[in-house]
Amino acid sequence: MSEENITRMDLDGKEIILIGTAHVSKHSAEQVKEVIEKEKPDTVCVELDEQRYQSIQNKNKWRDMDIFKVIKEKKATFLLMNLAISSFQNRMAKQFGISPGQEMIQGIDSAEEIDAELVLADRNIQITFARIWHGIGFSGKAKLLMQIIFSIFSNESITEEELEKMKSQDMLNAMLDDFTESFPRLKTPLIDERDQYLAEKIKQADGNKIVAVLGAAHVPGIKKEIRKEQDLDRLTERPPKSKVPKIIGWGIPIFILAVIAYTFYANPSAGLQQTISWVIWNGSFSAIGAFVALAHPLAILTAFIAAPITSLNPLIASGFFAGFVQAYIRRPSVADFEHLSEDVHSVKGFWNNKVTRILLVVLLANLGSSLGTLIGGADVIRLFIENL
Repeated sequence: MSEENITRMDLDGKEIILIGTAHVSKHSAEQVKEVIEKEKPDTVCVELDEQRYQSIQNKNKWRDMDIFKVIKEKKATFLLMNLAISSFQNRMAKQFGISPGQEMIQGIDSAEEIDAELVLADRNIQITFARIWHGIGFSGKAKLLMQIIFSIFSNESITEEELEKMKSQDMLNAMLDDFTESFPRLKTPLIDERDQYLAEKIKQADGNKIVAVLGAAHVPGIKKEIRKEQDLDRLTERPPKSKVPKIIGWGIPIFILAVIAYTFYANPSAGLQQTISWVIWNGSFSAIGAFVALAHPLAILTAFIAAPITSLNPLIASGFFAGFVQAYIRRPSVADFEHLSEDVHSVKGFWNNKVTRILLVVLLANLGSSLGTLIGGADVIRLFIENL
């Protein structure tokens, strides 16, 4: 058996075997099977959290999704990000003729075959995203979203050599590699904290012999961190929500309403002009966003009507209403959900699938409304100054 990509450690009487894998490498999956069958460990740790584990186990996860619930819980953008990451991973896996995450699936199957305990050793992906999101600032958020969107529409294939280089990364790292160079702070929640979390979960695993299946990027960090005491409570804390977005979210509409109200009091015709400007700019840009998403005409009309009102209330958004109308009129079929993971591989598929089109309607109508708020608000202030 080749010892390539295998690290052996002794820790407090336990034998720990780390397998560093590439997440779309057929060789990695074969090596995981070979090591577990030969070593027969008491416990197998895999670099998955409960959410990703359930996604692997539940083959019908997309078919069972309630699109109305996704919109209502304001998870459309998060779901689009997950689909983008899934698209990136599936595209590479398809190129090399293997299932995405095959080495993790193999780890799960092999653990079951030898009756070993299975430990889901990675931190919850939503906590990781929350800690990333908290630390990168507004420009970082914009750049991250653009990076993810670009990955959806990229048709570039990778070579075997580039795939081998990915053995020094995990899937999320590979996708965000360029972004990590621009924003070094991303490395802490994406790599360092997960190294610490994985190290502690592996160390706490039951039994005298433990095999851990990991993206190779984490092996050096785990070797360094595993002999230290890690605070899992600290590592799983969600960052406190900043009050600034809430202050801005309520401050802007209150200011706009105050300006329009004062203008109406001083000059009713100018106040009416401000109101019309606010409605036209907000409604038009939100409707344009829905139109770009190829929304149904009634969903486009809904975006136009809702945007001027929802822009004055940060708790609701025009995309919420436009998405509901789109979902009601163009209700996705079972086939749309079943084909979701394949359709997100292309721009055409993203717009043709009824599920992703609804998500795009929500996202683009909201983006249009945000742009309309900036332009409409500026025009309201212009009219106010001109009529002082």
